[in-house]
Amino acid sequence: MEGSCLQFQNPIRDAISRIRFAPQSNNLLISSWDCSLRLYDVDGWVLRLEAPTDSALLDCCFQNGSIAFSAGSDCYVRRYDLHSGIQDTIGNHDDLATCVEYCDETCQVVSAGWDNKIMLWDTRMKKAPGCVKILGAEVESMSLSVFNLLVSAGASVNTYDLRMLERPAQAEQLLMGVQIKCLRSIPNSKGFAVGSIDGRVTLQIPDPSNSNDTGYSFRCHPKSKKGRDHLVAVNDIVFNPIICSAFVTCDDEGYVCSWDAQSRRRLFELPKNPNSVVSSSYNHSGQLLAVASSCTYQEGNEKEESPRILVHVMDDNNGLVSSGTSR
Repeated sequence: MEGSCLQFQNPIRDAISRIRFAPQSNNLLISSWDCSLRLYDVDGWVLRLEAPTDSALLDCCFQNGSIAFSAGSDCYVRRYDLHSGIQDTIGNHDDLATCVEYCDETCQVVSAGWDNKIMLWDTRMKKAPGCVKILGAEVESMSLSVFNLLVSAGASVNTYDLRMLERPAQAEQLLMGVQIKCLRSIPNSKGFAVGSIDGRVTLQIPDPSNSNDTGYSFRCHPKSKKGRDHLVAVNDIVFNPIICSAFVTCDDEGYVCSWDAQSRRRLFELPKNPNSVVSSSYNHSGQLLAVASSCTYQEGNEKEESPRILVHVMDDNNGLVSSGTSR
């Protein structure tokens, strides 16, 4: 049984890039290649906002329940008032802006892009970015947990402390040169998980008993075609905000699997989606899991299915209560 599909009077017209639940409500932020940012009230099952722009939106994030940000293919980082729909530009990159995060502790927007730069913007001041870090490769994915900023550039993960950005980044190459597709922080921790283009997931988990981290890798969705490994990119990883050892992975063939990081076992697999699963998000209580399925423009044989977003209901142990809400 599938989850409940969000209904739109005006359907999403192009690929979805990111979905994120609000920090303290069941409002879902949606960025897409059809140049619109949307806010969907999952409780009321109604679209609250559709804010058009002039470019494809490649990422989005909340500041709080009233303010959000996006990163666009026109290089701009935008801010949105989610009540009025008014938007303004807070800055720009020299190439595609691919990632955006917000840090509550420093009141800064952190953006990254294909110009090999990480930029920080103080939302309280109207001026040039307070800090610019230049990397050796384009930034494909980024994640933030409190002051701990993680950035994937090529096959490396760079770690920064937002309080001490003048220090060199701690760089790690985890997958023997294989390109990283997604990078996500473990909530309230310095640990993280990465997903690769060849279907592997690697977890780095801090060990409080010693100074070294513990970690392991596994093939997320091992499949075989004609006796050979069939490698499927991992597009997204998201951790349950309440049960931090529980996380889900989303792949290019439309599969979503839930895992337990401590026991290293699979908890459940959702029904296969018709398109790639490009993004997912838990709500603040960990009881709802939203899953976005659409094309990615990375495979020549992708199906021309309309983008869709499904909502699944979890129990207190991250088990699947039902595959959707009753609508």
